[in-house]
Amino acid sequence: MYLNKTKAAYFLAAFFLIIALFLGISIGTVSVSFLTIIKIFINSVSHTEVFTVDTMQANIVSNIRLPRVILAGLVGASLAIAGCAFQGLLRNPLADPYTLGVSSGASVGAVATLFFHITIPFLGSYTLPVLSIVTAFLTVFLVLLFAKKLDPAMKVETIILTGIIFSSFLGAFISLLIALTGDELRQIIGWLLGSVSMRGWTYIQMFLPFFIIGCLILLLQGRELNILAFGEERAQHLGVQVRFRKMTIILAGSMLTGAAVAVSGTIGFVGLVIPHLVRIVAGSNHRHVLPLSIFVGSGFLILADLLARSIISPAELPIGVITALSGAPVFAILLLNYRKKGR
Repeated sequence: MYLNKTKAAYFLAAFFLIIALFLGISIGTVSVSFLTIIKIFINSVSHTEVFTVDTMQANIVSNIRLPRVILAGLVGASLAIAGCAFQGLLRNPLADPYTLGVSSGASVGAVATLFFHITIPFLGSYTLPVLSIVTAFLTVFLVLLFAKKLDPAMKVETIILTGIIFSSFLGAFISLLIALTGDELRQIIGWLLGSVSMRGWTYIQMFLPFFIIGCLILLLQGRELNILAFGEERAQHLGVQVRFRKMTIILAGSMLTGAAVAVSGTIGFVGLVIPHLVRIVAGSNHRHVLPLSIFVGSGFLILADLLARSIISPAELPIGVITALSGAPVFAILLLNYRKKGR
């Protein structure tokens, strides 16, 4: 019975992602039918004109919408699996890169890189995601360290409140940098709210190595996250190297968050909402929740981006606005449920 439920969850998640991909590519100022999209894909894969398609539609799909949809999907998948891993590690469904301050930390790294025109030798364009990852990791490390100093029991409320404090402080620091630069970096305000508009294949190429490495590392932690759910002491007795696993998960989650922020800005609540919805459908086994979060998070952000660019067309809303409108109420409900349970 459980196996059938799991298979059904994978089928639904894959179907949801495929539909989101086609909708994201199809809908826009110029509509492109699903059949035309399939023909364009076949032509691209075969490198020959197997089917005759309109040149304008082919250019729109290949050069504008497809890279945008792929980037949105990769960012959504990254934030969702990172949030799932953080929730499993801290043993509560209220943790995610946004509420823990990791996204704000990554934003500081990205804005500082642009503000000071930092370029690390041998890294080139990868300087931006690398510094975002470093500041994201430092932020989550400081949040957990500070929370432990305040409350050795590391209660959920303490960690979340500490993350909010760090997010507020880092947000003020970013605002200060923008104010000092005048008009030069005022465009970053829109970027910080989250967007994948006009990013192109270059950003996908920049982001993909970090996505692959981070996801592979976290997907290999499913068994350990299941054991850690019973507490660190019991996990230690069962042979889990708790400290090593904790640092591995934090580093991989920070890598995914930092790289995502570098290419798309700060997008909140994806890592909070998606793992929670996946657990409702598929249960709490991290061996399945982690990969399912990739599928559902990817599809969710593709649809969020579609809504952001369609709701007030021809203008666009930041994706962060859409995810916050859907995620904030869920966060409030989860917090209230935990209060009722006395946690």
